[in-house]
Amino acid sequence: MRICVPVPCFFKNVSFEEAIRTIGSLGFDAAETYNWTNLDLDSVRAACQESGVELLSMCTTDFGLTTPENREHYLQCLKESCAAANKVGAKFLITQGGKDTGECRMKQHDSIISTLRAAAPILEDSGVTLMVEPLNTIVNHKDAYLWSSAEGFEIVRVVDSPNVKLIYDIYHQQIMEGNIIPSIVNNLDCIAHLHCAGHPGRHELQFGENDYKFIFKKVDESGYKGACGIEYQPLMDPIESLKEFRRLYLDA
Repeated sequence: MRICVPVPCFFKNVSFEEAIRTIGSLGFDAAETYNWTNLDLDSVRAACQESGVELLSMCTTDFGLTTPENREHYLQCLKESCAAANKVGAKFLITQGGKDTGECRMKQHDSIISTLRAAAPILEDSGVTLMVEPLNTIVNHKDAYLWSSAEGFEIVRVVDSPNVKLIYDIYHQQIMEGNIIPSIVNNLDCIAHLHCAGHPGRHELQFGENDYKFIFKKVDESGYKGACGIEYQPLMDPIESLKEFRRLYLDA
């Protein structure tokens, strides 16, 4: 399993390009980010090529999947995000389910599926995979609609496109559901990417309640071929935190 470093989590006061070069110098070969609109995509791609770090994913600029009235706007934003992903060399885009509008859940569920079905040809033409991320509604995202990984897997299977998958965020799902290892290894057909962080607090993995050495071991044994983004807010100095992550989980 590849380990992916989310740039915004660790690098606050340096250029994106410098962050990419530092990630490479620390021995990581994959990165991800969120907002791409403020990046010089050509410069970022050059930094990735120079450092040997692949920028795996960025976010879409709109997350409004639960509202049918937003569908055309979402699809237009998706086209722009796909073009940006192609320009910078990213193979994946991250999206969310959108806010819970207060409508009945079935209507919102159906809206997500209909929008993702409409998105599939755009994604297939661009060669980009869209990854929908369930979030926790207890600590961080109280107004999010999609919190259940089981519902997320159902949505991916109903949409039935090779370019629509799920991010399984271990931190979010530890809060909402638990049952981490079976949920991952029994649904590899739906999962394109993992995220992780220590819970409680969303800090370093070793400071939380999950045994990530065991989780990583079981995920590797399952045959998972994707990456895991270490999406935590470091309590340690960020560079030292990345070095300690390597010592504990990669070099041990």
